[in-house]
Amino acid sequence: MMITPVHRFRDIERKPEYLQPEKCVPPPSRASLGTMWFIRDGCGIACAVVTWMLVFYADFVVLLVMLVPSRDYVYSVINGTLFNTLAFFALASHFRAMLTDPGAVPKGNATKEFIESLQLKPGQVVYKCPKCCSIKPDRAHHCSVCKRCIRKMDHHCPWVNNCVGENNQKYFVLFTMYIALISLHALIMVGFHFLYCFEEDWTKCSSFSPPTTVILLILLCFEALLFLIFTSVMFGTQVHSICTDETGIEQLKKEERRWAKKTKWMNMKAVFGHPFSIAWLSPFATPDQGKADPYQYVV
Repeated sequence: MMITPVHRFRDIERKPEYLQPEKCVPPPSRASLGTMWFIRDGCGIACAVVTWMLVFYADFVVLLVMLVPSRDYVYSVINGTLFNTLAFFALASHFRAMLTDPGAVPKGNATKEFIESLQLKPGQVVYKCPKCCSIKPDRAHHCSVCKRCIRKMDHHCPWVNNCVGENNQKYFVLFTMYIALISLHALIMVGFHFLYCFEEDWTKCSSFSPPTTVILLILLCFEALLFLIFTSVMFGTQVHSICTDETGIEQLKKEERRWAKKTKWMNMKAVFGHPFSIAWLSPFATPDQGKADPYQYVV
């Protein structure tokens, strides 16, 4: 059988001298795993702040430039409520995706004592990450930004300042979906507002001067179009990845499938929770995914 680069890498990890457990510090206690997850990365924090600022800018233009000056009260209330509801869910999803542990493997658990405590049977092997000195389960990859191995890591996203992995993929998918929806909604409202201003007096269609109004609307249109395309593509990519049960890294590296194949519906339930309900669309509902004990690393 031909040995792929993936096979060669994992075979290297099987060698006892590669593990070097004597160089690892003891793993953290289970109590310390309950602390809040937050990545201290300057670029990621800046991108996360920019994301919130862009949503607030869009809300500012939608409310104060287009809806408040409108003489159609019903139109303003309906669209204002809808836009702000979607924006709230988008930011809540972003918040959960950023502050949820994506599935980090405990750091420094590749100690000699811990490996012995696993009581490996003949033929069983463990894989170790030399960068974070942890015994990692199958389908886990090391993130150079988080400096941890992440279970089912799809990619590291600077916009949420976190990895997208086993535990927070639902929130990232919801974030991209809600951003795409508010972007589409904003584009539609900008189009209607331009038509309204062309038919009416420009001084009456906005609380701002005509030049300021045009600049604000053009900037919102550019922002909405850009993020509509970006988040729609990302949303489609994530849904496809979930349905095929193959992360972005696994697709990129073309890793051999070593896990059981499941139906698309089962894969969706594994990420969003079981059974199907309105909770799938809520960033406040934590899916009961039946995750394995994070200390089970034997393959």
